[in-house]
Parts: sequence; C-alpha cells; structure tokens
Amino acid sequence: MLTDLWPLLALRVTTPRLELRLPDERQLAALAEVAAAGIHPADRAPFLRPWATDPRERARSVVQYHWLRRGNWRAAEWMLPLAVLADGEVVGQQSLYASDFGVLRCVQTTSWLGMAHQGRGIGTEMRAAVLHLAFAGLGASEAVTGAFSDNPASLAVSTKLGYRPDGVQRDVLHGAPVTTQRLRLSRADWAAGATTPVTLTGLSPCLRHFGL
Repeated sequence: MLTDLWPLLALRVTTPRLELRLPDERQLAALAEVAAAGIHPADRAPFLRPWATDPRERARSVVQYHWLRRGNWRAAEWMLPLAVLADGEVVGQQSLYASDFGVLRCVQTTSWLGMAHQGRGIGTEMRAAVLHLAFAGLGASEAVTGAFSDNPASLAVSTKLGYRPDGVQRDVLHGAPVTTQRLRLSRADWAAGATTPVTLTGLSPCLRHFGL
C-alpha cells in the first residue's frame, strides 16, 4: 500500500468537529475550490506573499503547492500542509513546518480558512489541533508564528492559545512597509492552556519523517 511507503498519508489529527489530514485527490480539488472562492476580502492583504487575483490561478497554486511539499520533503526540513475538514467538508488548510526539528524542536505554523467558514471558531480549533500534534505528538519545545499588526483575527487566535509577543519585524508588501508581529509559544504555556480534546492516529510510523 502507498501508506507503507508514505505513512504521512494515514496521519489524522481530530477534534470534536475537525479532521486534519493530508488531502487525497478529491479533497485536494475541494481545497483548491475553497481557495478559489476567496479567503480574504479583495481590499486586504494578510499574507506577505499575496495570492493570485485570478480564482483559477489560486486554485492551481494550491494543488501545485501540495505536490511540491510532498516531493521536497526531507527529515531535516519539512512542511506538513494539512487539509482541514469540518463535519466532513473541506474548509481550509493548517500547515506545520520546521527545519532541523530533531535538534531544535521548534515548529512554525501558517493557515488559511475559506471566507464562508470564518467566524465560527474553526481557526482557533485547527491551530489547537496542530499544536497538539507538535507538542504532544512530536515533542516540540516551542512554536512560533506571526501576523501583520493589522490582522486582529489571527493575533487573537494566537493570544487565546497562549502565545506571547516575540518582537516585530519590518517587511515590504506591494512596495510599502508592513509590520509583522512575531509570537512564540513555549511548551509550558501550551500545556497550561490546552483545553481542546485532540486525537492523533497513525503517527508512530511517521516519526522518522519528522527527523525523530
């Protein structure tokens, strides 16, 4: 079976209403359609690397991104782009990535959620799920993330989950300066605030792929 060669395909991270997994072909197509429908208003730019304005190009970029990440996976440098399913429906993506994780034990997260599914607490729950994978499943020591200072929704999710401010950095977006707020979550702060029930399935065969 393909999962014998690539066990990450069988990895599941589940909460009371969400399932996070590497998407199969049908789910990847659905994820691309969610991206095509839009993940933020046209007059906002919450990402340092803006998405294509054409919906079909956005959809294709999602598919190519997943193919690229699987093909480039190395134990010393990996990115796990998990499709997020809410009650069986694909609603967005939650990624976990790291470099030299076996030594540094530090992970980073990024995510996006279709506009039709925002405002329901899914963003917080899917981040809590992947943090459980990182800390409880992989033995991470810390997790870092970041968001533009004018992105209160993302910053609120991080604050709710126990992240602490970790400085700022200046970047360039569309030829103009922007300020990114960095945030860091220690293992102790995660353990103190983790309340979402999370179940990990199929993790053991994957550990060597994470550098463990």
